Amino acid sequence: MSLTAPAPTTGTTTDGTAAPFRATPAVRRRRRALGIVATLVVALAVWLVGHLAGADYRITDSQGSVRIDALVTTQVTVVLGLVGWGVLALLERVTRHGTAIWTVLAALVVAASMIPVFLVEATTATRIALVAVHLAVGALIPFFVRARS
Repeated sequence: MSLTAPAPTTGTTTDGTAAPFRATPAVRRRRRALGIVATLVVALAVWLVGHLAGADYRITDSQGSVRIDALVTTQVTVVLGLVGWGVLALLERVTRHGTAIWTVLAALVVAASMIPVFLVEATTATRIALVAVHLAVGALIPFFVRARS
């Protein structure tokens, strides 16, 4: 039994040349769903590390004060993961460059998600912890949701 993944297999195209193996839609869905779960686990781990390091996750703006707890982190991570998955599925259906377009959109969303962190009142520890959570989710969701093989 090997701990490494097997090498990708190749098929043949109609002209006899080798073509990379493509996973079935069911395999892609399962991998993408597991990717969202893995991203959630990492996001909660980063949230917990921030909490243990002293972040109170309390933010205040003109509308009032709110605490970003583990439940809010879970909800936002899962919802954004599913939205990202849906947008990617749509783009894959309507264009050949869906993955590339989606990757650019995902990077823009991650960058935009950092802006509010600096527009609200929060402790430095909270700001750092929130940026870490955003980066963790922003790095992992595209990696797992884009999985095609």
